[in-house]
Amino acid sequence: MDAATPQPRKRGRPPRAPDAPSDTREALLRAGLVALTEKGFSATGIDEVLSTVSVPKGSFYHYFKSKEAFGAELIDRYAAHFAARLDRHFADDTLTPLARLEAFTRSAEASMARHDFRRGCLVGNLGQEMGALPEPFRQRLAGVFADWQVRTASCLARAQAAGEIDPDRDPDQLAAFFWIGWEGAVLRAKLERTAAPLRTFADGFFALVRG
Repeated sequence: MDAATPQPRKRGRPPRAPDAPSDTREALLRAGLVALTEKGFSATGIDEVLSTVSVPKGSFYHYFKSKEAFGAELIDRYAAHFAARLDRHFADDTLTPLARLEAFTRSAEASMARHDFRRGCLVGNLGQEMGALPEPFRQRLAGVFADWQVRTASCLARAQAAGEIDPDRDPDQLAAFFWIGWEGAVLRAKLERTAAPLRTFADGFFALVRG
């Protein structure tokens, strides 16, 4: 075909360039999530995140004004992702309400195992190092735990209505107990590189609530 011959125009949107700004920002956030679930905030340097995604340092500060701003967005991103994960489990009508929470624990265990127990809970990791973190993180992290607890209490209340839990139990207190214990189990599973702490806590919790 002659070079001067016009080419037929393709319909639809043109493909987005691989180095589009939104792609770069997402790559930074994904790398940050991995780093913070593995190492925490204090032990993660900006240069380390940048080298993972081959992004120059100037680009980082184009998207985030500081490491603190980056960390705050990572908390929000992780919280939204995890809340959606809880909702998916708690809305599973093929299971009883209590079995939905149990399925969540099994899923979380499998997720940790896929990464050889190197990745823990980003919110739990940051909570462990709160003394070295920017003070505004405290309220953000506490709010995330409170949100997870509310969602879990609602699931436990449905389990109570279904006769799976003693009617004298307080779903709010049970949810608080669950997250305090579960986060400790996640921390120890990461430390020991084994699912045993997760199973020990989950089995004990469900035995307790079933009475």
